[in-house]
Amino acid sequence: MHEELPTVTSVDDVRALAELAHAGQVDKIGTAYFAHVQAVAAGLAPFGDDLVMAGLLHDVVEDTDWTAERLLAAGVPGRVVAIVEAVTNQDGVPYEDKIRRITRDPLATLVKIADNAHNSRPDRAAQLPAAKRDRLAAKYRAARAELWPAAHRSDIEAIVRIVNPALLTELGEHVAGAPATDPGTSAGSAGPASVTSQKG
Repeated sequence: MHEELPTVTSVDDVRALAELAHAGQVDKIGTAYFAHVQAVAAGLAPFGDDLVMAGLLHDVVEDTDWTAERLLAAGVPGRVVAIVEAVTNQDGVPYEDKIRRITRDPLATLVKIADNAHNSRPDRAAQLPAAKRDRLAAKYRAARAELWPAAHRSDIEAIVRIVNPALLTELGEHVAGAPATDPGTSAGSAGPASVTSQKG
């Protein structure tokens, strides 16, 4: 007999699904993992419900027993599931290649920018051992060097102001005021054309 699937029709439904899926999981600083996905989703609120849903679910395929097919069967919109799949790690694919793949999808890029921003928060990094803190800081900065040029500066700023304002100085130095591409959505538009939140 198959387990009955929840019916997902709203952001609140997706939030409940994500909370249940990540129940009992904690990150490397001992915080409930669901707090990470909530923070990522909060950073995506300026871009509409689809990206909020994708933020809530961005690690659910990678870190739980939920699959893309099961999400679709539960009623999660296909466009949201596609974004989740785009940011999900693939076996045998190096992290750097994953980031470059993500930048080909404008909406997945915004989700990953929010994810990266929360992983890079100074208050979180301060609780890690020094060697790990330095290694992850370099990893996430290198990822931003790929992700940020693939999005509008205004969109990046909208995200980091919510998720990690400490990155605003780096943004000013890195992007120098001009978008590199047209990602197809922006905060000013009506909407989008152990487990660890420190893993990337």
